[in-house]
Amino acid sequence: MASRRDFLHHGLRLTALGLVAVPLVDAQASRTQADAPSTELEPPPDLFDAQVVDIDFWVKPRTLSVIRPQSGERANVLYWKDGEVIDSAYQELCHLLRDVNGKASIAIDPKLIETLWASQAFVARYGLERPLEILSGYRTPASNNRLIEQGVPAARQSLHMSGKAADVRIAGLTEEVLGGLVKSFRKGGVGFYYRSGPKGGWIHTDTGLNRTWKG
Repeated sequence: MASRRDFLHHGLRLTALGLVAVPLVDAQASRTQADAPSTELEPPPDLFDAQVVDIDFWVKPRTLSVIRPQSGERANVLYWKDGEVIDSAYQELCHLLRDVNGKASIAIDPKLIETLWASQAFVARYGLERPLEILSGYRTPASNNRLIEQGVPAARQSLHMSGKAADVRIAGLTEEVLGGLVKSFRKGGVGFYYRSGPKGGWIHTDTGLNRTWKG
């Protein structure tokens, strides 16, 4: 677990870069850090790089905290413990990642759930404990086609339709930071969807081939 001092340093670096959507340090801490040499504001080369975690990160119990804005659902789901997936919890996550509009669910790729949990758990190491907002999980073919017709970015062979993709965001992180973190897990594709406004954009993550794009 990172110390508060490490967290403050990371928070200031991210804020100075404009990569964090809201300040992660208080005013007093900012004034103290501002007195440091300007080189202190340079980002470390492994900024939010998941490759720096040790084995303890992967063997601890896994609880995924999620919000579905479309349905208003909130849940904290302990789905993995002692090296095994808890089946009832996995089924709950499949339901939470369902097609809200199409009112249908599918078995979600466990590797996708692992990426979602790992991203949330990683930033929590730096003091940012926020739920993961699921903007889109599984999509029925009809729902996917409807998005295409409406001009919403959606691939015709979208991995959303096979339960292998999700569009997500974490309040307080920009698309650049969250997407960079998800990409560093090297578990599949990452799409960066930059949007202005109070909510900002989102990140697409899937368990397909390793690739990145901007939408």
